[in-house]
Amino acid sequence: MFQKGQRANTIHGLLLIALFSLAAFYIADLAFVKSLSLSPLIVGIILGTIYANTLRSKLPEEWVPGIKFCTKQILRTGIVLYGFRLTLSDVAAVGLPAIVIDAIIVTCTLLLGVGLGRVLKMDRETALMTATGSSICGAAAVLGAESVVKCQSHKTAIAVSTVVIFGTIAMFLYPIMYRAGLLDALGDMGTAIYTGATLHEVAHVAAAGNAMDPTDELGIAATATITKMIRVMMLAPVLVVMALILAKIRAKIKAAQAASTGDAAVQGKKEKTKITIPYFAINFLLVIVLNTWLQQLCGAETVKQIPLNGAIEYLDTFLLTMAMTALGTDTSFDKFKAAGAKPFLLAFMLFIWLVVGGYFLALTIPSLLA
Repeated sequence: MFQKGQRANTIHGLLLIALFSLAAFYIADLAFVKSLSLSPLIVGIILGTIYANTLRSKLPEEWVPGIKFCTKQILRTGIVLYGFRLTLSDVAAVGLPAIVIDAIIVTCTLLLGVGLGRVLKMDRETALMTATGSSICGAAAVLGAESVVKCQSHKTAIAVSTVVIFGTIAMFLYPIMYRAGLLDALGDMGTAIYTGATLHEVAHVAAAGNAMDPTDELGIAATATITKMIRVMMLAPVLVVMALILAKIRAKIKAAQAASTGDAAVQGKKEKTKITIPYFAINFLLVIVLNTWLQQLCGAETVKQIPLNGAIEYLDTFLLTMAMTALGTDTSFDKFKAAGAKPFLLAFMLFIWLVVGGYFLALTIPSLLA
């Protein structure tokens, strides 16, 4: 990537994505964009997609390695640094009901997404990426899964698009349901857990929570955010399990292909050594543990009070924005047309499950655990 003779071109690609990312930060800070709760990550992939469908043909091919670097190394670094936003004390703050509901939501959404993907006859990668984005933490989860699933960039962008569309719809829908009294049966704590356990992005949860409880007098906004962060913590174990399962599936496919050539034993033996463990996901968990220790060491009440955490969070958001922008530059509208409506139909079905299924989980699980 940074071999002698290629460093300048690679850096040119990096700088191009960095400039787009700076623009994404500026645009995301505009009042109108803020009102839509669009994070720099989402703005970044939109800018990248616009570039892909207008000026991408003029991009020097020598710069492409720099863009690819953003979709891999920078992406993984961003996921690891995301751990500085969380501590283990966050888990204790909301109790067992939130943890159980989060675990059920994540597991069922992933399984349902894969199952519905088969029914819709979608390719495995797109279905899995879409389900991952809906089940855990939106765009960040899709980015994390991209390194494990190893799918084409446009499939990642499609999965992110579904998160943006249905997450934004839910962000406006939940406060309306709350004001209409449709969530009264849950109570304030149940409403907070329901919101944090079912909305797609952290930004969506924060926006919906603040809309329902602007001053956080009822504790909805804070509890919803913490519940969401517990879902984010589940990203690491999900990616590890996903990597192991995909390795076995790929081994079976290779063995079946090799069987037709009479070399199945050799190919099967080789594939057993090719299980890719997403170490960045493990590092993500280690960073959470480190952050918990730092919080206790500093006597900080919140994550933001830990020295340098604000700067790290800003840097992390910028790195993830670079990754999203880079993915967008490889996403043409022709690829969206080729994918068809199935990914969005799948995301819609998962959205219905999250809204309806999540409600009944938030209604029943706390009383069962009481």
